[in-house]
Amino acid sequence: MRHFEDFYVGQTFRTPSVTLTLEAVLQFAGQYDPQPMHLDTDPGATGPLGPLSASGWHTACAVMRLMVDADIMDGAPMLGLGVDGLRWPNPVRPHDTIAAELEVVSTRVSGSKPTHGVVGMKVTARNQHGEIVLAMQPNLWIPRRP
Repeated sequence: MRHFEDFYVGQTFRTPSVTLTLEAVLQFAGQYDPQPMHLDTDPGATGPLGPLSASGWHTACAVMRLMVDADIMDGAPMLGLGVDGLRWPNPVRPHDTIAAELEVVSTRVSGSKPTHGVVGMKVTARNQHGEIVLAMQPNLWIPRRP
């Protein structure tokens, strides 16, 4: 298990990758974000983002899974306090493959619970073309070493 003291500003982690299939894009959109730009498979259709695109929330969920799979906590749970500045600068299309880089940008001992620290991360997810498809700054709540 990693502790707060094991994280330092500038430290980076890379996640595995995932490919979002057409079926997954349609299933997520149908259940959670049923807007035409996420559901219309007509090849001639173009919405505000161009052809069919995954919901940004699907992208965020996929990146969360990649972060868990990267296991930066060495088996311990990754507890989030919140996310700042969530952005989707480019859409994810069906069959895009995405992966993320996590960078530690801040560390501080928790003011309300000194047995824990807060690690600020910068998460940048890119597609197979290197285009940024998600950028966010989560804050993780991590136990300090006893």
